[in-house]
Amino acid sequence: MEKQQIHLNSEVTALLDVLNPPFRNEIELLRQLILSADSGLTENIKWNGPNYCFDHEDRITMRVQAPKQLQLIFHRGAKVKEQPKDKLIKDASGLLAWKENDRAVASFKNMAEIENRKEDLTTIVRDWIRAAGLSA
Repeated sequence: MEKQQIHLNSEVTALLDVLNPPFRNEIELLRQLILSADSGLTENIKWNGPNYCFDHEDRITMRVQAPKQLQLIFHRGAKVKEQPKDKLIKDASGLLAWKENDRAVASFKNMAEIENRKEDLTTIVRDWIRAAGLSA
């Protein structure tokens, strides 16, 4: 099976170079993991950090300015939408902290946490992209 080509956005890389966040290595690993989860994802900047879109709709935004951890915010875009009756996806891993049925946060304090949750995170990204698109 041929490995998928990952396209990191040069504007995001330049922003991170300027911000020089404390978790830069962890951020780079998360960028790779997210983009490799689905070939339809594109990377841009939102909230002064990396953001991931599917079909031109924001779906995952990385909070890089937190002093003690990195956060991935899973959402359905900028516009408020009617809440689904149930959580958007099933998260058997327990990685997500749910804020609403269509908004959840995954937090990472170090590289080991990311490395240990790679498979869970990839599954969550794929499931989220699929579910958020269906519920839009």
